[in-house]
Amino acid sequence: MSSQAPLAVIVLAAGKGTRMKSDLHKVLHPIAGLPMIEHLLASAAELNPARTVVVAGHGREQLEAQLGSRAAIALQEPQLGTGHAVQQAQAALAGFDGDVLVLYGDVPFVTAATMRAMIARLHGADNPAVVVLGFEPADTLQYGRVIADGDRIVKMVEHKDASEAERACRLCNSGLMAARGADLFALLAKVGNDNAAGEYYLPDAVNIALADGRPCAVVVAGDPHEVDGINSRAELAEAEGRWQMRRRRAAMDDGATLIAPEMVWFAWDTAVGRDVLIEPNVFFGPGVSIADRVKIRANCHIEGASLASGVEVGPFARLRPGAVLQEKAKVGNFVEVKKAVLGKGAKANHLSYIGDAEVGEGANIGAGTITCNYDGYFKHKTVIGARAFIGSNSALVAPVKIGADAIVGAGSAVTRDVMDGELRIVRAEQLVKPGWADRFHDAMKKKKAAERKG
Repeated sequence: MSSQAPLAVIVLAAGKGTRMKSDLHKVLHPIAGLPMIEHLLASAAELNPARTVVVAGHGREQLEAQLGSRAAIALQEPQLGTGHAVQQAQAALAGFDGDVLVLYGDVPFVTAATMRAMIARLHGADNPAVVVLGFEPADTLQYGRVIADGDRIVKMVEHKDASEAERACRLCNSGLMAARGADLFALLAKVGNDNAAGEYYLPDAVNIALADGRPCAVVVAGDPHEVDGINSRAELAEAEGRWQMRRRRAAMDDGATLIAPEMVWFAWDTAVGRDVLIEPNVFFGPGVSIADRVKIRANCHIEGASLASGVEVGPFARLRPGAVLQEKAKVGNFVEVKKAVLGKGAKANHLSYIGDAEVGEGANIGAGTITCNYDGYFKHKTVIGARAFIGSNSALVAPVKIGADAIVGAGSAVTRDVMDGELRIVRAEQLVKPGWADRFHDAMKKKKAAERKG
């Protein structure tokens, strides 16, 4: 940034979001697993703002719960337009002497680079009173226009008030702006509400500054989608799609192979290493870290998990929060892992549940094995030693420890610790009755035949 002035960020989030048809505040609807306002605040945080104020109305309590002490909440009630909304932040910025950036909570993908460009232009040689963020969409629709000579604003005009020549201008107003705090609130004090809606509009501050003979400037967003607003479920889905498309491309640019990119869904914080292979229909929730040379096969759901180098997962596997797979561990089809560590080279290849467990290096978990971790009141831990072999269809009733190199026979229900190198078989002795099945079938067939005759 070219200015050393402190920065305050005002985020407007007082709208009711009626088109979302939701009890959840509009700006708290997630994109890639993160509320949209958090995407915006993360970008703003790169500018190290001294103060952040969120202007709220409907759903104020939800915003307070989400943001905690990270932002001051100013209440706009009643809601009388965007200019009026910004004025509600004035008290929270009492004593602040610096630059102010006005953002919108439902416009979450404005980049830090664009924000910096706005602040830098504010401190240009011509000392503009206000800097507006403009954009050039494919379809100008009903957007207000920014009439400019170069980057100097000549006039701000709403679409309904624009002439045919002005409507031909493709430079539209995003609503975002930057100004010095003293200038911003002084200009807003002059904004009137002599319009059909009886509201105080933020862009009017620009025209007031121009009328006072002060220059104002426009910075143009490099990507029009950067300033897309989200007002409905359909627009939320479109924003998710654009975010996912960018993230998939970034993963591939960083050295991962996505066989069908459009069928992989990342979370906002998914970390993917090099030479990672991701097959179709893989969904990542928040908190996933993937090291180099990991193979994730089709139809897996992974969240809150850490995968070390050389790990293989799936197909049809689920890794839940707290799953840690160490180097070259393998989790196969229809295996679920939760809050468990699989040591180096450990394997659970088929149809198993590994929860609240520690599985040692090189251990093998047979098909159908479950760690019985919940007694109806508390969770308990299962510890499986290095190189242990757990036979198919075994139930390990926690808390229990299986020693190193131990073997648990197939079909066992283990309720007591197994020592190192021990064989444990816990099942009823097989009962053999020669000819019993033949006699049973004969009797049943005769009974059925008799019923048919009757």
